[in-house]
Amino acid sequence: MGAGSLEDVLFPGIDVRLERVSVSAEVLCVEAAACGPPPRCPDCRARVRRVHSAYERSLGERPLGGQQLVVRLRVRRFFCDRPLCRRRTFVEQVDGLSERYRRSSLGLKQWLRAVAIGLGGRAGERLCRKLHLAAGRSRLLELLEAPPVPDRAPRVLGVDEFAFRRGRRYGTLLVDIETGRPVDVLPDRTSETFAAWLTDHPGVEIVCRDRATAYTRAIKEAAPHALEIADRWHLLQNLSSAVEKTCHQHRGCLRKRLEEKQLPDEVEVPDVPVVLLLPPELPRTSMVERTRHRHADVHRMLERGWTISAIGRHLGLDRKTVRKFKYTDLDVLLSSAQDRRPNGCWNRSSRISTPASPTESPVAPSSSRRSVTGAIAAASRSSASTSPPSKPAPPNPSASPSPALARSPAGS
Repeated sequence: MGAGSLEDVLFPGIDVRLERVSVSAEVLCVEAAACGPPPRCPDCRARVRRVHSAYERSLGERPLGGQQLVVRLRVRRFFCDRPLCRRRTFVEQVDGLSERYRRSSLGLKQWLRAVAIGLGGRAGERLCRKLHLAAGRSRLLELLEAPPVPDRAPRVLGVDEFAFRRGRRYGTLLVDIETGRPVDVLPDRTSETFAAWLTDHPGVEIVCRDRATAYTRAIKEAAPHALEIADRWHLLQNLSSAVEKTCHQHRGCLRKRLEEKQLPDEVEVPDVPVVLLLPPELPRTSMVERTRHRHADVHRMLERGWTISAIGRHLGLDRKTVRKFKYTDLDVLLSSAQDRRPNGCWNRSSRISTPASPTESPVAPSSSRRSVTGAIAAASRSSASTSPPSKPAPPNPSASPSPALARSPAGS
């Protein structure tokens, strides 16, 4: 491949002269020199001719053939001989390749800006590493520029707040509702900032805002002719708040209406066949059965004239628990007991009721004695709840002790 053809590939339509190409393991270095006409002064725009000096600058370029490409560009420094111009010297810029204070070519800058817009900082940095582009997340984010703000506000303007840092700092987002594109971002959510923006950008006819009072004050101050509306989400929120407030104010009337059991005599209700639905049967768990027995025991003792304190002492319950069984419906108690699990004593008693197989390992004497004691105590409370308190029966000396309570053989 000749030098001319390589120059057309690397610098198409750019006024540079290719001088040398050096290839290493990872970097492809291209040396070139600017050869365009004398430029104009950047301040006074006068055409200059006198050359001050020349120097070489490095520019990052888009990768070529999977290798990183670096351009060593030699540029000239010119004098500005115009007496009224404050600038004495300046460096020429090659159109389509370089710009002031930039160490990358314009083509590489466009690539990096597209990556930053599509992926952002960290994700864009990982992609650039794969593409052999020397760019970090800070450099990518610096390439993002604020979109131009139009001189006039859109006809339908959407206003809403957002959080830079939740609970600490908030801003305001302005959106064109008809096109769905953002218009501007305000640094805070105060009425003064929004009113100043509306004053500098006239032309708004409809403002779609949230329920913040600061935006209302700004609209009435800077755009009093604009129509204020609410979006669907805030409209539903306003409706739910109004319904909740109304129900709270008339809760006495609603409760009285619910307590009415019969309709007025003048209202004729047609005869409709009544279909009785069987109540759902709860699973017979240990907690459900215990709750049902306790409710029956408490109400049986209340019918016999027992006090709440006496019932609590007899059944081993707290007075608050007895009062709950007295005033709470049985269905409510059963539904609550269905979601609960029995305590450890109930679990231990249910495990003791099933004899262990000979292949199972023996239980420690202390733990088995405590488990059986808890089971006997629970059984005695349930049996004693069916009759009034009476004196305990004398022990039967002829009865043999329970095998579970007997002393364990030595060495077990």
